[in-house]
Amino acid sequence: MPETPYYPMQREAGCPFAPAPEVRDMPPVGKVRIWDGSTPWFVAGHADQRALLNDPRLSIDEKKPGYPHMTRSRAAMAPHIPALITNTDPPEHTRLRRTVNAPFMVKRVEALRPRIQHILDGLIDDLLAGPKPADLVQAIGLPVPTLVITQILGAPYQDHLFFQEASHRAISHETDPREGARAGQELGEYLSDLLVKKMGDPADDVLSEMAAKVRAGEMTHAEAVTMASAILIAGHETSASMISLGTLALLRHPDQLALLRERSDDSRFVAGAAEELLRYLTIVHSGIRRIAVEDIELHGTVIRAGDGVIFDLSGANWDATEFPDPGRLDLARPARSHHAFGFGAHQCLGQSLARVELQVVYGTLYRRIPALALAVPFEEVEFAMEGVAYGLKSLPVTW
Repeated sequence: MPETPYYPMQREAGCPFAPAPEVRDMPPVGKVRIWDGSTPWFVAGHADQRALLNDPRLSIDEKKPGYPHMTRSRAAMAPHIPALITNTDPPEHTRLRRTVNAPFMVKRVEALRPRIQHILDGLIDDLLAGPKPADLVQAIGLPVPTLVITQILGAPYQDHLFFQEASHRAISHETDPREGARAGQELGEYLSDLLVKKMGDPADDVLSEMAAKVRAGEMTHAEAVTMASAILIAGHETSASMISLGTLALLRHPDQLALLRERSDDSRFVAGAAEELLRYLTIVHSGIRRIAVEDIELHGTVIRAGDGVIFDLSGANWDATEFPDPGRLDLARPARSHHAFGFGAHQCLGQSLARVELQVVYGTLYRRIPALALAVPFEEVEFAMEGVAYGLKSLPVTW
């Protein structure tokens, strides 16, 4: 009997963008072992994920016994986390999502495009005026989404070092549960104080909108604070990783980088290129988690009520039945059906914002710095694998 593989699996050092070989070798419905020794079901196929992530027989309620938590810290905090869009099922999920949906609707996000372009252009100006080599993570990757999400949320950018550090501690797989809880509490107290200020002095931002909903009794103070924390963390971590990882992947594929640079004024092509990079990189590498509330039969296997299920997004995005020759980065590939943002009712709230940020960066950075190149051998680039999403610790570049 083969040993049940541990999840998340280690990616191969020689091919860090590809899913781990074990992901590609797993049966359509298999078992994996996670940090607490439990063995939830594992589903990686694109079509199976599409079917099950819309199936009401699966719940995202992490308070249910047997839920396959992502980390020890998350498991310890789960009983104390109030209702959120990330841990509730309809109809509660529908109500909560409605309270925060508006700022992330496509039309409102598109209106931010000139502001995002202005932010990026200023950062590139600073980069070009500074010393070489430079760290693209610190110069572009982190500042772009952090500046954008702080403006949207209504949090002062000058506090970015505090909440970047606190959010990293809160979601890292390596964080002790007590330390994770402390980081979450620090972030919560910071945002709670901001929320109170917005009640007395509202502005055109998400915290002010939530403060008005709290005053109207449409959401509680605790719900607003926890939702703000989730928006702040998700709003900068993943996009920052995609900017730096996407750049590294393109530098490793100079033909695709040249194509993107040549067609950077073609907004449709740039948008498609962003989708292919989202598919190819699939930075959420810890899977998304559910628990069965009824028996489900899949490929002759019965997932019993009470069983945990993990959906590996990279498996779906490298599924050759949906994306032929998935290991080839092809910016002309129609890749919009990828699962980089999940799928179904719980897919990423901020996906429209992430798309616009990536389109602006991918359409601008390589055109403005055509000689952009790695300043160290590829093998020396340090990957950060300890979070919910993987990324780079730094990306030394020159030009």
